[in-house]
Amino acid sequence: MTFSGTCAVVTGGAQGIGLAVVDAFLAKGAKVAIWDVNQDQARRAMADVPERSEVLLVACDISNWQQVQSAAAKTLDAFGHIDSVVNSAGIAGPNETVEDYDNDAWRQIVEINLNGTYFVNKAVIGPMKSRNYGRIVNIASIAGKEGNPKACAYSASKAGVIGFTKSLGKELADFDIAVNCVTPAAARTPIFDQMSQEHIDYMLSKIPRGRFLEVEEAAAMIVWLAGPENSFSTGAVFDLSGGRATY
Repeated sequence: MTFSGTCAVVTGGAQGIGLAVVDAFLAKGAKVAIWDVNQDQARRAMADVPERSEVLLVACDISNWQQVQSAAAKTLDAFGHIDSVVNSAGIAGPNETVEDYDNDAWRQIVEINLNGTYFVNKAVIGPMKSRNYGRIVNIASIAGKEGNPKACAYSASKAGVIGFTKSLGKELADFDIAVNCVTPAAARTPIFDQMSQEHIDYMLSKIPRGRFLEVEEAAAMIVWLAGPENSFSTGAVFDLSGGRATY
């Protein structure tokens, strides 16, 4: 499967699963734009590997609609079109019970994880419809299916991503535009820095394979969903939970 001549956008592409997706796209010949709020981290990541030198870096807080619109415009100016979008940007937030949860933290997590997904998808629909082609992959979580204790905002926001993806997939089914999401179990990425060790241990205990997801494993599925070989599946949820998912 080749992506030669295509443009892929990866939000949150400076680290973690997003960066693994960037490398997978580059290996298949795609031009890549990273939309990330952490430009220092993005520049360091791009400098680490020569193959990443041509990646377009765009400063973007996905919870800000104006910044998302600007990022889409800059990407279209640079590459002419947007073929694939992987929305990987997100935060975990604190590990507290609902009773003790900080209201401002709740709002921030929903703003980034759910509203940000809505903004990123909304910004690329028009350009994709004009060419009758597009592939969108939203990164949800197994927490969105099962609900992790002491992670109410994260679980709720990722459940929202699943529902939103199903809705948009049906809206765009008359076009050659696929909108899907994946539900990873935990991967050992910088997002762990936001979690308590107790919560990390809990997530591992729930994975029947007995290990965390490798980011390269996630990237392999995500990039297939974001490419031309995925010509039929849309509005769907693809499991990456190591056997944890119950549906």
